[in-house]
Amino acid sequence: QLQLVESGGGLVQPGGSLRLSCTASGFTLDNYAIGWFRQAPGKEREGVSCISSDRRSSNYADAVKGRFTISRDNAKNTVYLQMNSLKPEDTAVYYCAARAFLGSTWSSLYAPSYHYWGQGTQVTVSS
Repeated sequence: QLQLVESGGGLVQPGGSLRLSCTASGFTLDNYAIGWFRQAPGKEREGVSCISSDRRSSNYADAVKGRFTISRDNAKNTVYLQMNSLKPEDTAVYYCAARAFLGSTWSSLYAPSYHYWGQGTQVTVSS
């Protein structure tokens, strides 16, 4: 099965930036839609951003619009989440997820839509 590994998390001050990476091993991501999700303690998993396999379609949760940017480099088998102007409420474990779809434009912020998940990377925004 497809394995995904997130990296790039850490501790950052409010207003700072982080760049998360999601890299696939044992498979290529060319034909997979990718979603970023996050989960804070005591809260449900929340869709953050997603991107279609052809890179032409992307969506963002209202809470991160204008601050986060999703991108993918299929040649590197990697998807990125650039996070700017970070806020304490962004603190969570961030997960990358992937789903193969018979179509190049599909993506979703609905977690059950995805088949494969990484183990997560912790992002902490604190002064």
